Amino acid sequence: MAYAKLGRDSSGRKALFRDLATDLIINERIQTTEAKAKELRPIVEKMITLGKRGDLHARRQAASFIRREVANEESGQDAIQKLFSDIATRYEERQGGYTRILKIGPRRGDGAPMVIIELV
Repeated sequence: MAYAKLGRDSSGRKALFRDLATDLIINERIQTTEAKAKELRPIVEKMITLGKRGDLHARRQAASFIRREVANEESGQDAIQKLFSDIATRYEERQGGYTRILKIGPRRGDGAPMVIIELV
């Protein structure tokens, strides 16, 4: 297999990555396990590439995966708007490599390796 199953069926995995990708776009930094972060990285990189493209088709493709959650309370901006207006313009000159994974040690309880995944 070319991917980690993470102990879930396919619909559960897709829902997990939709939630993690949305949270990463909104907060720009999340703490998760190393396996989840390594699987999340290419998904978020593709979403940022869609944001850089910026046309209507790219916006609809991103909207089909990213959840419609409020990213900014006072402006009423949702996650997709933040992706296309703030994050995509920040990486206009960068050719990939938008995320960074920092190891922070094992999780207390089960010892799972924890990391912080953030936008560069």
